[in-house]
Order: sequence, then C-alpha cells, then structure tokens
Amino acid sequence: MFKSFPLVIKKLFHLRYLQVRFHGDIPESISKLQNLQTLICGSYPYNITLPRKIWMMKNLRCIRLEGPSNLPSPRAESLVTGLPNLEEFSILCYNSCTNEVFSGIPNLKRLIIQAPFNIEEFTHRLLDMSRLTKLEAFKLYESPFLGDSIKRFGFPTSLRRLSLTRCCYFYWADITSTLIMLPNLEEFKLKRSRSLSHEWILSDKDEFKSLKLLLLSGGGLSRWEASNDNFPNLKRLVLKNCWFLQEIPADFGEICTLESIELHDCSTTADDSARKIVQEQEDMGNNILNVYIHKSRRN
Repeated sequence: MFKSFPLVIKKLFHLRYLQVRFHGDIPESISKLQNLQTLICGSYPYNITLPRKIWMMKNLRCIRLEGPSNLPSPRAESLVTGLPNLEEFSILCYNSCTNEVFSGIPNLKRLIIQAPFNIEEFTHRLLDMSRLTKLEAFKLYESPFLGDSIKRFGFPTSLRRLSLTRCCYFYWADITSTLIMLPNLEEFKLKRSRSLSHEWILSDKDEFKSLKLLLLSGGGLSRWEASNDNFPNLKRLVLKNCWFLQEIPADFGEICTLESIELHDCSTTADDSARKIVQEQEDMGNNILNVYIHKSRRN
C-alpha cells in the first residue's frame, strides 16, 4: 500500500497491465499510459474519483476497483470520443451511471454497480442501460435506500448473467416482468433481498426460456407457484435462507434439463418437498436429478 499513487509509473509508457494499492485518488497523469489495457486499483478511502482524462486512454479493456468509484462525465472533455475497447468495469458508483457515461463505453460486456449507503448521496432516478447493447453480465450491490429497486433499471436484451444483492421493497411480479424482457438471460441471482410480497405466482405465459441457473437468497418468499413450462431449460436451482418457503413447485421434477436442487438453511417443508421431487424422479428411473441440503451449525 503506497502513501499515494506512485507517479513514477507514468513513465512506463509501454505498460499494458497495472495492479496497485495506494491512498487517495488516481492522478490525471495516468492518461500518459496510452498502451494500458488493464487497470486494477485498491485504494483508501474505499471509494475514489477517477480522473477525467481516463477517457483519453483508448486501449483500456478492464477497470477493476475495490470500492464504488465515481467516473466523471466525458462531455466536458473536448478531446474525448469514449473508451471503445473497455469491456469490464467494476465497481462503478450508482450516481455515475448516466447516459453520457454509458455512451462513452458502448462495448462494455461486464459491469458491477454499487448503490450509495449515504442517503444524502443517493439520486432517485431511473437507470437506463439499454444503450449497452453488448452487456452480458451485470451485478448490483444495493443499499437500503433504493426503493422499487427492480423497476429502476432498464436492462439490455443482450444480458446473460444478472445478479442483484440487497434489493429492497420490490414485488415478485417485478421479478417476472424483468426476466421476461431478457430472452438471453442464462443466470439470475437474487441475494439477501427483502420483498414487499411473499408470493411468486407464474402464469403459463411466463417463460424464462434461456434460464439455466436460478439462485434465490432470502427475499421473504413463502408461496411459489410455477410449472416446468416456466423454466424449460433450468439446470440448477439454488435456495439460500428461504426460511418461510412452504415448498418447491412439484412440477420442477418434470424439467428434463434440471440436474440439481440445492437448499441452504431453508425451511423444513421446503427441504421435504425437494426430497419428494427427487424421490418421484428416481421411482420413474430418472437418476440425473440430485438434491443437496445443507444446514449451518446455528440451526
């Protein structure tokens, strides 16, 4: 950990990969590293503000930061045309997610966003990512202040992996309407979240045709009604801390692609329903489906 960003690094003009930990912000002079492709920084304080001239580093492909970082808008920089080669950015502060910023990173494939924990820094607005037409993976770490969290995002249809952590004050119907609009989504993870409703009821028209992995952690879900037609290509179902869930939909045993059901610290009735599903499949000669049930010591 350096006391500040080591300025001697800016002399390494041919540098392509840089990983460094330091106190303070990244200086504007980093833009002299015109050949840099990967920038990995750990800093204190936890969140930093990136220099505006970072928009001049055309060869950047990956920016990976330890904490939520502010990215200035490129519109005030007359020499800027964006970062056309940038494919990964983590972690970007929610308030930096503007149309101007997204326009400057049109080829982004992987993005992690952190919502602020200080309510005074929080911006109550919609976040439209539809212009990120090549985005494949998106992770969100939320704060307790982000109400109607699921509805605040406009996701691109290119998305394949979606992970939402600490989402609050949403309805399970919002999950349905969000996933339906993502035809290429293969993985969906909802972690340590808190919903306003306790029932997730899917109709015959609700089909998540590309989904292969579904992970639900917390969320207060108690009643879940679904059929095998809703998840025709599901391979792995993971449930964590679903203390109130009455049972897993019985039709899940009819999903021919399903290989495993995992339950971590869930209700006894949910555990029993998983055992019943796999037993019924074994009785019919289907030995592909496996069930894993884990209980922590505190239980």
